[in-house]
Amino acid sequence: MSSPTIVIGAGVVGAATAYALTARGERVLLVEQHERGHHHGSSHGATRIFRQGYADAEYVALTTRALELWEALEAAGDTTLIDRTGAVDHGRVEVVDAIAAALTDAGIPHETLTPDEAAARWPGIAFEGHVLTHATAGRIHSAEAIELFLTLAERTGLADLRFDTRVTRVEDHGDAVTVTLTAADGGTEAVRTASVVAAVGSWAPTLIGDLLAERGARLPAIRVTQEQPAHFPSHLPDEAWPSFVHWADGDDVYGLLTPGEGVKVGFHGTGPVVDPDHRDFTPVPAEAARLQAYVERFVPGVDASKPTFISCLYDNSPDEDFVIDRRGPITVATGFSGHGFKFAPLLGDMIADLATGGAPHPRFSL
Repeated sequence: MSSPTIVIGAGVVGAATAYALTARGERVLLVEQHERGHHHGSSHGATRIFRQGYADAEYVALTTRALELWEALEAAGDTTLIDRTGAVDHGRVEVVDAIAAALTDAGIPHETLTPDEAAARWPGIAFEGHVLTHATAGRIHSAEAIELFLTLAERTGLADLRFDTRVTRVEDHGDAVTVTLTAADGGTEAVRTASVVAAVGSWAPTLIGDLLAERGARLPAIRVTQEQPAHFPSHLPDEAWPSFVHWADGDDVYGLLTPGEGVKVGFHGTGPVVDPDHRDFTPVPAEAARLQAYVERFVPGVDASKPTFISCLYDNSPDEDFVIDRRGPITVATGFSGHGFKFAPLLGDMIADLATGGAPHPRFSL
């Protein structure tokens, strides 16, 4: 029997890849250094934004494909994973108008509003500049989505899922690799495979950067940052909250309701650079104060004085494009730059294609 594909990382990308591979009839060994559903990476938490509001036509097209796959996943799991709350973009005219043009070109229905019209519809948010809304967007049940990917992969009988198991060495043999696994109890196992997927986000440079370089394919400079959004208690009913992005004159801001926790608001990609294995999970005080000041001004539907801060990692590529490619037996997935979750089922399909001999997406290749 052929060796399984080893997928390293059980965040949303690794989980989606394991599901996509098993759906093709492939055996998978999924290895995760932390516990199931852990909070140490980029995927944890109850909610993420699904939106089609990109100014880039290629990303808009990818959101359409991803949405079809989210709906297929919902059907497979007999559950709802995206609440169609709609999404609102507002702020810098050139950005919002470019998003509107891209949605028009893609045939995605949307509506433009004045700030006053938007404030009347969504009184929890203060708007500026141009305002755009589209109804296909919403809120992903992110923790449930990851668990569903894992559960569906397990149900095939083709997936061996191992948590609290670190990859301590990857040895390249040319047409295969040997992956050394170290369990929490200190036990080790060496597994040889013709295909390994490093869906490890922020850990990609240290885990496989050198292996790829030896094959003449350098990773771009992946900048790992610790982001610090926060949940704020809402004065309004849950139905009052769309997902939203503010293309502000300073740093861009995103927000959405997490039911039962509050309205999550954060600056996009502004956190300090960190080592993913050595981080303190605590907010930078000046940035915390800056976020509260922003919320006080632009999100009047919440109590800005009572934040509950969250800590998560961004694996930022220089141009915020994803990095998904293969060299020999090694497939890498990183550089999701804080906007990858919405594409998860599509990313799983793309990576599974690569890992089984398919061609990389030209835009995301090394």
